[in-house]
Amino acid sequence: MIPVILFAYARPCHLRRVLQCLQRERVPVIHAYADGPRSERDKAGVAEVRDLLRQVDWCELHLVEREENLGLGRNVLAGVTDVAARHEMFIVWEDDLICVPGTYRWMCEALRHYAKDLRVMSVSGWTHPRVTPTHMECRPYFDARADCWVWGSYARAWADMGETALQKMRQAERNGIAPDAYGVDLPAQARDELRKNIWAVRWLYHHFQNNGLCLRPPWSMVEHIGFDQATNAAGATDWINPPLRLAPPVPDIWPEAEEHAACRVLWTRACPPQAFVARVWRKICGRLRRSL
Repeated sequence: MIPVILFAYARPCHLRRVLQCLQRERVPVIHAYADGPRSERDKAGVAEVRDLLRQVDWCELHLVEREENLGLGRNVLAGVTDVAARHEMFIVWEDDLICVPGTYRWMCEALRHYAKDLRVMSVSGWTHPRVTPTHMECRPYFDARADCWVWGSYARAWADMGETALQKMRQAERNGIAPDAYGVDLPAQARDELRKNIWAVRWLYHHFQNNGLCLRPPWSMVEHIGFDQATNAAGATDWINPPLRLAPPVPDIWPEAEEHAACRVLWTRACPPQAFVARVWRKICGRLRRSL
């Protein structure tokens, strides 16, 4: 059985939809990590989220209720490390990500197929038309840039995640991969990692550092429902997918572990320097307006 690691905080409306997805997918085991409240204002939401998790009786549930607020970055890093010490494979889910039927099965089949292929470090349920190579039809493809919106991995791949994103970025650069080779957004995120308590940029540079690959579906099976101020994805609405389709069929023949030649170009087009500067400028202007 491949467990799902579920991270939750204080948004019961989102979590309720996520749990409905996981129940429909017949996920057999969930390791849930419920973060502690950041302030008095969040206590009611945190309590309701924990209530929802305690009511899960349709699968084996292991619930960790954090006494303090770790924040998303520290919570994810600690939780995945904990589960990776006990399971060879796992799928990571946050409390604002929903999926179409068949997602869990597709990802489990992919994880099992590539379990012994050391270059394959992760499997994703997400992609986007902006970064998906053309003419994929029903075929999955490999990308060197991983992601954090419903992904699966291996204990072997998660090893050495104790280094910071900046440390991993420098090592990847020594290996010949420029910090912005897959988007100008990544070096800025690496510099902000510890201050903002984020984690995913470390995982992405961990792939670059180890010449690892992420398997992606030909179209997204996953959507983010938390584009609000309570999430680290706030403001990322450019990445909302078209209406989700049914999960692609499980391939009879899985692709060889080799990055699709179009991936690097697609990511640099999707995250170009000019667009990044414009987004930063819009954010600064927004803050100035709110302060007036």
